[in-house]
This record gives sequence, structure tokens and C-alpha cells, in this order.
Amino acid sequence: MTRPFRSVLYIPGSKERALEKARDLAADAIIFDLEDAVAPDEKVAARATLARFLTEVDYGPRVRIVRINGFDTDWGRADAAAFAGHGGVDAILVPKVNAPADLDAVAAVAGEKPLWAMMETAAGMLNAAAIAAHPRLQGMVMGTNDLAKELGSRFRADRLPLMTGLGLCLLAAKAEGRVIVDGVYNAFKDEAGLAAECAQGRDMGFDGKTLIHPAQVEICNAAFAPSAEEVDLARRQIAAFNAAQAQGQGVAVLDGRIVENLHVVTAQAVLARARAIAALEIGAGRIAVGAE
Repeated sequence: MTRPFRSVLYIPGSKERALEKARDLAADAIIFDLEDAVAPDEKVAARATLARFLTEVDYGPRVRIVRINGFDTDWGRADAAAFAGHGGVDAILVPKVNAPADLDAVAAVAGEKPLWAMMETAAGMLNAAAIAAHPRLQGMVMGTNDLAKELGSRFRADRLPLMTGLGLCLLAAKAEGRVIVDGVYNAFKDEAGLAAECAQGRDMGFDGKTLIHPAQVEICNAAFAPSAEEVDLARRQIAAFNAAQAQGQGVAVLDGRIVENLHVVTAQAVLARARAIAALEIGAGRIAVGAE
């Protein structure tokens, strides 16, 4: 993955003011939501409103993902058809994916649009590998609130009850080279709690995190970007390994630690991610920090 997905912000498809403000936010991607964030009697109007905004508004380099309603509702098929050929949409997010057949159904209506899968059910967790292998799938989004509800699990700051599901989806996504982003943090005013959960998701291997409020974007972007220290270490590891190879050695020693080829591969990935973030920041008219 070269495209950054550090921060993926949900925006209600029915709220014109929010749709307008979204073009100036620093999120890497936006999920324009027609499902949970829209009341039943507003579904049809929201679809039309969102289609108009995605035609008229320039959201810059942000990835534009539309979360449709499920095909078990009155609106899902019409949602998929409405955005199948829409030039302002980069992907369609399918809610409550239980098995590859759920993606097959949407793919038949959604034209050539890439699909993303909401991973938020017990069945989805058990079928994560098959879902990740679907040929139309581009990314996976953890729906931790719905998953916790289905499991009947209690809230814990360490998210221990959800770890099996998170881990299964993460393994599946990485095995197939798919983007995978962590679930939302509900207490949007709790910056310390958000930072801790971002750090947990980052350390597990998630590419980024979904967010429910613009105030969460800055913390999330910082957490899922390589730090200046990590960029510096990556450069020094590559330089040390290259110097060792020039002397006919297969490993190097840097700061008292062994550096071998697997560390170089990781270091190169860190630098590639930093460059991708820098390019995105420049494209959005912002200054990237520590990514030169």
C-alpha cells in the first residue's frame, strides 16, 4: 500500500453543511455515509444530495468512499446503482459483510467500482480470509461498535474482547494486500484515549483509523505517520546495511543492534510511507512534517 489511509472520516450523506466543510479537512479519506448516519425517511433525498455534492465539490486528494445501505433494505440496490458510474466516487463500502456472496451481490450492480467491506459481524470475522480474497475488494473497515453489540461484549480500554476479531481481519487483509482501517473511538473529546487507541491499532498493523469527528483527525494522522525519529532510523539502517554489504558482510550493527535484510525491507517501507504522506500533504496544500 502506497496511498496513506491514516484518517478515514465518516460524513453523513444527508448533511449539506458537513459535506461542504469536508473538503477542507485534513483526513486522508472520507466515508460519505448513507447507512447509519441517515434516518430512514431521509435516505432517498440523501442519495441525491450526496451525488450532487460529489459532482460539484472538489475534495482534493482525499479518497472518496460511499457507504451504501445493505441490500437487505429498500435503499441498498438503488444506492449502488446511483454511484456505480459516478466520477466523484473512488469506492463503495458495503455494510455488514458476512461472506463473499455479499460482495458478489453489490459487484453485480456497482459497475467497475472497487469495493470495501465493513467487518462488523461474527460471521464476517469467521469468513475474513475469504472476504479479503474477493477480487473486487480494495479495503476493509472494522465496525467495532456493531461487533461489540453482536458479541455482547463489555467496553474495555484495552479492547481485549474484540482482539480475536481485529486480529482475524488484520491477518486476512495483510495476506491479500488489502487496506485495513481500525474502528472508531466514540469519546471524541477524550484526546488521550483516542491517542492510546490509535497507538494500539498502529502497533497491531492497521493502516489507519475511522473517525466520527473532525477534531480527531490531527491526532490520528500523527499516530499513523512515521515519526521523525523513525524516518531517521530507517535511513541509518539502510546506510549501515549498504556499507556492510560493500565490505562483503551480510549483516550490519547499528546502535548496538543487528541490521539484516528484513530490517532494510521494513525501513524502506517506512520511507515509502513517509514520502506518500508528504506527497498527499503537498497535494492538499498542507506542509508535511518529518517526511522529506
